[in-house]
Amino acid sequence: MNKKILKPILASTMTIALLAGCNGGGMPTVNNADGTPNRTQTGAIIGGLLGAVVGGTTANHGGKRVVIGGALGAAVGAAIGYSLDQQAAEVAQVLNTNVDNNPNAEQNVNNDLIVSNTDKYVKIMFRDDMMFATNSSTPTASAQAKISQLTPVLQKYPNTIIQTVGHTDSRGSFQHNQTLSEARASSVGSTVKSSGIQNPIYSKGCSFSKPIAQNTSDMNMGLNRRVEVYLYPNQESVIDPCRN
Repeated sequence: MNKKILKPILASTMTIALLAGCNGGGMPTVNNADGTPNRTQTGAIIGGLLGAVVGGTTANHGGKRVVIGGALGAAVGAAIGYSLDQQAAEVAQVLNTNVDNNPNAEQNVNNDLIVSNTDKYVKIMFRDDMMFATNSSTPTASAQAKISQLTPVLQKYPNTIIQTVGHTDSRGSFQHNQTLSEARASSVGSTVKSSGIQNPIYSKGCSFSKPIAQNTSDMNMGLNRRVEVYLYPNQESVIDPCRN
């Protein structure tokens, strides 16, 4: 391989490894006043560092390349962070709610719809009771209307990867709930797709393998019955929602 090409690749790889160790296994982050991560500023820092490394190793005029590479990298990193933050805000707006990144939000029985985001994805959680009739995998008319409200946002982000995920409580066999969770996730995915968007859409059922709360009461079981919609900026960000 050409040494001029290999050198920046190796430098970038080393920088990523160093960054990953900065805070005990994750990338360096910038937090807002409330303690939640600021995706835009964090993305700018990471992108700037990587851009500076690549810029400084691709030509003899290292100093100039560092400045240019760092600026371009920061712009790219900030764009990724901004896209996730902005996408979450737009989703919350059309669904008439707010972005809520509180880790305890899903355990609040009063929250039947939660929009949140991380540095990898935007997540929309729909509580089961507002989505389906008992033992049905077909979204109710009101649920279909709610899902269709996502269309204008998704049309703005045609490269976004969409993943719909079904979860159940522990009543009944694992296989029965697996089938039900898959059917519900698929139905929500089909409803999203029928709006005419071109985004890639995948569905997955988790049965009762990823509970929010222990299945020890009707209230907790109600928390566990849900459908989640994940919006990913790229394939590298996709997670296994039944495990992570």
